Amino acid sequence: MAPIAKQTLDKLKACSTATLTTQLFKRNYRQQFLVGVSPLNRDAGSFAGEAFTLRFIPSREDKDWDLSDLRKRGEDNMQWEAVEAIGAGQVLMIDSRNDPRAASAGNMLMTRMMRKGVAAAVTDGAFRDGTEISKMPFPAYCTANTASTRPAYHRAVDMQLPIGCAGVAVYPGDIIVGDSDGVVVIPRSIADELAADSNEQELREKFLFTKIDAGAPLWGTYPPNEATLKEYAEWRARQAAE
Repeated sequence: MAPIAKQTLDKLKACSTATLTTQLFKRNYRQQFLVGVSPLNRDAGSFAGEAFTLRFIPSREDKDWDLSDLRKRGEDNMQWEAVEAIGAGQVLMIDSRNDPRAASAGNMLMTRMMRKGVAAAVTDGAFRDGTEISKMPFPAYCTANTASTRPAYHRAVDMQLPIGCAGVAVYPGDIIVGDSDGVVVIPRSIADELAADSNEQELREKFLFTKIDAGAPLWGTYPPNEATLKEYAEWRARQAAE
């Protein structure tokens, strides 16, 4: 798998998820946004990184450790293996089957990943220790907060295989981008071109917003007609000269 250039990740990180989903839609990707998944700390900042996947199935009493003995929680625990295996700059993507009844992780695992330089953690289930995580400078996205411990309903069974998260297919190495609105999944093969086109769209819409905000009608402005595009080209030339 060829490495993704830092410049590409920086460009994607600078774009809104709304812009990215528009560019994905133009390429016939209808729904790459994780609906219902929100950041616990909206001030943690945007992120962009490669997907590192982890999959849960329902827990079962004969397959999980003795729940009454929490000293054994580190044994046969793929969740902890994933937290130790994930690398700096990657994003932990957890398939919790859209089940928020038990936590996908808590503040201890978040802190471990944050100190390792992991870019973010995302689940279509719930996190516990929501108050603590909401104060961390670490992007953590989930559908809910719960106090229930993971083994009550979840068992981690594999990592670095394709998963579904909030109804979106996620393959290891996909590029994940998040902002205060949510998370979007970008196929790795189109990340470079998407980054370039998304940055151009952001710049163009910055100009178009000034016109709409000044009272211009939508027709001919958004989307722009030839006259508006000519104005934009002149505006961009002035911006570049400054």
